[in-house]
Amino acid sequence: MKDILPDLCDLYPEHLEIADPIFKSYGKKHHFYGEVVTISCFEDNSRVRELVATPGKGKVLVVDGGGSVRRALLGDMLAEKAASNGWEGIVIYGAIRDVAAQARVNLGIQALNAHPMPTQKRGLGEVGKTLRFAGIKIAAGDYIYCDLNGIAVAKQPLALPN
Repeated sequence: MKDILPDLCDLYPEHLEIADPIFKSYGKKHHFYGEVVTISCFEDNSRVRELVATPGKGKVLVVDGGGSVRRALLGDMLAEKAASNGWEGIVIYGAIRDVAAQARVNLGIQALNAHPMPTQKRGLGEVGKTLRFAGIKIAAGDYIYCDLNGIAVAKQPLALPN
């Protein structure tokens, strides 16, 4: 296990926005980082399903689910699909499900909570939108850094300490 956020905060405090500490780590990878790809959706994971099926090497999917914890935006099958397509991780301002199964998937996953109810599939959601939640602003192309200490966002990639 590795702590990356404390070191980044020591080295680059003026370059980082730190998310409110409201997220929990669910994936096998407890620290992850990469270029941000954004989705805005509410209780509909249609766009999440589409994006995890695409190549994601070096990228982190950031999903603004409106903070809803009434329906899970990510389950084990989508997490496995994301991992198999090289995604570094997924941050969800909302809920996930299949918690025990997702803990074994080689993917970083942070979310607000877990809920067993799936989403409705209506094809709704917007990709590439600038997101605002947990006291931060995140745009597609930003860089996100996550570990058990929290979540930080920067406008450019930051060199990680050894």
